[in-house]
Amino acid sequence: MKTAYKRLNRNHRIEIEKLIALGKNKKQIATTLSVHPSTISRELKRVEKGDYNNLKAELNYVHNLLDRRLGKTKIDSNPKLKNFVYSHLKLHWSPKQISNALKQFYPFDPTMQISHESIYYHIYVQPKKEVEKLLISQLRQKRNYRGNTRRGADKRSTIKDPIRIDERPEEVLTREVLGHWEGDLILGKNRESAIGTLVERTTRFLIMVPLKKKDATSVRKAFEKAFSNIPKHLKLSLTYDNGTEMAQHKLFTKNSKVKVYFAHPYSPWERPTNENTNGLIRDYFPKGTDFKLLSKKDIMEVQNQLNERPRKTLEYESPLNTISRLYMNQNFI
Repeated sequence: MKTAYKRLNRNHRIEIEKLIALGKNKKQIATTLSVHPSTISRELKRVEKGDYNNLKAELNYVHNLLDRRLGKTKIDSNPKLKNFVYSHLKLHWSPKQISNALKQFYPFDPTMQISHESIYYHIYVQPKKEVEKLLISQLRQKRNYRGNTRRGADKRSTIKDPIRIDERPEEVLTREVLGHWEGDLILGKNRESAIGTLVERTTRFLIMVPLKKKDATSVRKAFEKAFSNIPKHLKLSLTYDNGTEMAQHKLFTKNSKVKVYFAHPYSPWERPTNENTNGLIRDYFPKGTDFKLLSKKDIMEVQNQLNERPRKTLEYESPLNTISRLYMNQNFI
């Protein structure tokens, strides 16, 4: 059976770099990505000098694409579109929010349609660095590059027997049933400290978990303790990132009765509630914060503020009031 042609994207290039670091050859990489080996060969030629680098390869692809468009991106060639994108970036809208808004405001005008990835490309391949720096400063995650930055062997692949998100009950996606959570760690200064975050999907109720260490045993015990204070009807599942701190997920499930589902690698959008909440937490604890210097009281104050803050998505009710009201309405005892 022939392998169907597939155009490589940003995530594929990140995965290629990881697989090369793990010592995989072209054929093994092609099999993992479900593409023809010749596709991998062509891709590796994008970086002529030195080791394969996903960022260099992506920039090469983008520049070639721009060359085919005579050096003009869709945004640059359409002042009306450019004004819409730039004005909303200034309001700190994400490229995805801007792309979706364009579909709503101009549903029948293809010249006013653009994908969020194309907006990112426009930001990160600016010929004038001062313009690029300004546009990046308007993004929530003010990275100097686009994509994942982890290098070397993919340590997340060491989680044994992960249950993927595909096997989650349908009720998790609809948010109609209380008790389904999303979790992750927020790393501190030099990645040497961390706090855990657990967010209930339906109500956006947040539990912040202080951590003395971020190894698998410490995280498991801290999360078990956090869930021990939650009624059993409100702890049905936990959707987690692929970090090795959740390597003891089987023992965690046995002790806490909370079933763990892992998102796909490089897919933070599969945990949108947690990702958004972590962004809110960063307003209080910006990158570079040393969580070892924070007291439990400091962390709980932020948790309480966020749980008591009205949310538009909850029709301006707070997460605390929402989870209390829905829990009581379901007559759980």
